[in-house]
Amino acid sequence: MDLHQLLTEEGIDPDSTLVLRHRPLEPQIRKSLMWLAAENKDVYNAYQQSQSPRVERQMERALHVASFIGHEPGHALFVGVYENGTPKKVSQRWRSRNPGCRALMELGAPNGPEDCLWFDLKLTGVLQYWHGKLVIKWPGKEVSYSRWAHQHSRFEVDVIHEESVLVQTIPDWRSLVLRWDELNRIPKSWQGALREWRGIYYIFDTRSKKGYVGSACGRDNLLGRWIDYAKTGDGGNRQLRTLDARLLQFSILERMSPDTPQSEMIARESEWKVRLHTREFGLNDN
Repeated sequence: MDLHQLLTEEGIDPDSTLVLRHRPLEPQIRKSLMWLAAENKDVYNAYQQSQSPRVERQMERALHVASFIGHEPGHALFVGVYENGTPKKVSQRWRSRNPGCRALMELGAPNGPEDCLWFDLKLTGVLQYWHGKLVIKWPGKEVSYSRWAHQHSRFEVDVIHEESVLVQTIPDWRSLVLRWDELNRIPKSWQGALREWRGIYYIFDTRSKKGYVGSACGRDNLLGRWIDYAKTGDGGNRQLRTLDARLLQFSILERMSPDTPQSEMIARESEWKVRLHTREFGLNDN
C-alpha cells in the first residue's frame, strides 16, 4: 500500500498532488510543529502557505497538497490533504499582521522576502482518520522536501499507529523543563496532568544563573501558576520583574499530593529555598 493508492481511492489525482515533508531549520519551530499540527491548525497552515521560489512554482501547478512532517529520518508523518486555491502576492508587512505568521515569528521564523505568494490552502476531510497516525517512507535523499505524488514516487506506507503521535505524552515531572515562551503552548494533553499536580517549582534565569523557588497549590495547581507567569512574565515577584522573561526556564523540584495542606506546602517551599540558597544568592525575597 502506498500514498498513490490511498489518494486514488479517495478520488484525489496523485499527478496533481504535491507532497510536502516539513522539517523546519529553526529549532523552536521544529520542536513545536507537531504540536501545532495537532492543536493549532491555523498556525501550522500558515507555516506552509508561503514557500521558497522553487516550491512556489510547483505549488502553482498543484490542485492538492498532501502535508507531512519529517519526524524521523526517511519517514514522514501525515497531517492532512489540503485543497490548493488561487494564491495571492503578499508583502512582508502583510505577513507581519497575519496572526499565524506572528505566532511563527515568536517561535523564531525569519521575516522572509519582501514579497511572496500566499497559497490558499484549505484542509479537506481526505484521510483525516489517519491524521497523526499514518507514516510513509520518504524515498531517496531528504534534500528536497517537496515531491509529486505520482506513481513513480512510491511513498510506501510504513506504519499506521493506533493513536495520533503528533503530541507526545507529558515527560516525567523530574525531567520536565519549559521555557517561558512555551508556557502558552502547553499541549492540552499535558494541561490535565499539570492541573492535578501541586508542588514546588523552580525558575532559572539563564542570563544571571540565579534561581527562584515557588509553590503551587491554588486554582489549577502548577498549570494555573505557570499560566500566570505566561501572562505577566513575573507572576507578581519583584525580582523577576527586572529580568527578561524569554530567558526563564521552569521545572518541578518536588511533586506533592493533591490534598497536601497549604501550610505544609509553604514549609516545603521554605526548605527548598534554604537548600538552594535562593534567598542569599538567588531571586527569592522571603
